[in-house]
Amino acid sequence: LSSGHGPGPAVEAESFKEQGNAYYIKKDYSEAFEYYTKAIDMCPKNASYYGNRAATLMMLSRHRDALEDAQQAVRLDDTFMKGHLREGKCHLSLGNAMAARRCFRKVLELEPDNSQAQQEVKNADSVLEYEKMAEIGFEKRDFRMVVFCMDRALESASACHRFKVLKAECLAMLGRYPEAQSVASDILRMDSTNGDALYVRGLCLYYEDCIDKAVQFFVQALRMAPDHEKARLACRNAKALKAKKEDGNKAFKEGNFDEAYQLYSEALTIDPNNIKTNAKLFCNRGTVGSKLKKLDQAIEDCTKAIKLDETYIKAYLRRAQCYMDKEEYEEAVRDYEKVYQTEKTKEHKHLLKNAQLELKKSKRKDYYKVLGVDKNATEDEIKKAYRKRALMHHPDRHSSASAEVQKEEEKKFKEVGEAFTVLSDPKKKSRYDSGQDLEDDAGNMGDFDANNIFKAFFGGGGGQGYTFEASGPGNFFFQFG
Repeated sequence: LSSGHGPGPAVEAESFKEQGNAYYIKKDYSEAFEYYTKAIDMCPKNASYYGNRAATLMMLSRHRDALEDAQQAVRLDDTFMKGHLREGKCHLSLGNAMAARRCFRKVLELEPDNSQAQQEVKNADSVLEYEKMAEIGFEKRDFRMVVFCMDRALESASACHRFKVLKAECLAMLGRYPEAQSVASDILRMDSTNGDALYVRGLCLYYEDCIDKAVQFFVQALRMAPDHEKARLACRNAKALKAKKEDGNKAFKEGNFDEAYQLYSEALTIDPNNIKTNAKLFCNRGTVGSKLKKLDQAIEDCTKAIKLDETYIKAYLRRAQCYMDKEEYEEAVRDYEKVYQTEKTKEHKHLLKNAQLELKKSKRKDYYKVLGVDKNATEDEIKKAYRKRALMHHPDRHSSASAEVQKEEEKKFKEVGEAFTVLSDPKKKSRYDSGQDLEDDAGNMGDFDANNIFKAFFGGGGGQGYTFEASGPGNFFFQFG
């Protein structure tokens, strides 16, 4: 070299490389990258500089860029063992297990007992194995299996978007939406145009019944990947489901219950996978059923809604109300208890207490039934009913009957008197109606005498008496003085 020109490019490049190595050892990979790049700019034909920069890019998780550097290194020097090894590791990290295997085999040709390459071949083989298992699992809709396989594959292929998206999609199918969302978001942070990840984000929103937002993601996914069949189908289903559900709600609000029932039924056929929306549709249809007085059908629909979504308070409340209407109080109490356990609000407590009271009331004697009158009977109707039944069951009337019949009739006569005592007294009646008499056991009629009531009603003594005269067997006529 002629003097005065300073060191040649090769020497300068080598010094850049040394500085790069110093930073690499200190784990300052960004600085190391800068110096290796300077070295490469000085000497673009040196394989080891590309090899070093590839290693640095791998540490920076820039696997695609690292792959290009490693490929350039082995292009410049086919016997560069570390270059082949790094190319293989990049391929494997990115999920290209076949290509990775070829690179590791090449290392083993150059150095048959390279233990790192032997181990990496095994890793690549196991990734291929897990891919196969995942494919079979997905076809069988065994999504848990697919998630398991992808987790294993990602231990070696940590930067593979394909594996991550498949895992995210299966998490969504399993209803594990927050996990699925976070995996998809991770991918989109690194690759904002990834159609699969956009699709999975849409899928989570769709399954969580945020249909408008979901459609936006499906549309975006189709913009990035126009032939994305799943996104196209999901987009179509989401729009159809939303339209049908809204039509059903509209018909319901306008009081067209038969039409609403039909529309909700049609909506339920659109996508059996959409658990949350279908739960709402079943519950809505149950509400319509109860309006149409088809209580059993309404209960069945609410039960289907609850089966799809165990936490669906509204469906429990609707079903409980149907049970109340059917006077099946045990079931109603069970549902209201479940609701109150889940959400301890004042209103839920009130509903539960009311059902428990109705249950208690249903187990005691129904005085209205005893007199054969309606719950809203007037004072007059109650009196008439008592007159008729008291005379019908009076012991004197059955004096010639068998002991068994006499006993039965006497029991009925007492019941009729008991019922009349309560229902003819406004205060007692209101306590009975509200169930208050149950609270303080005032309902026991221990000291009560049916005959006294009868006498008081029909007026005893003083020529006001009544006699039963038999005119032939079983035919009675009554004489009131």
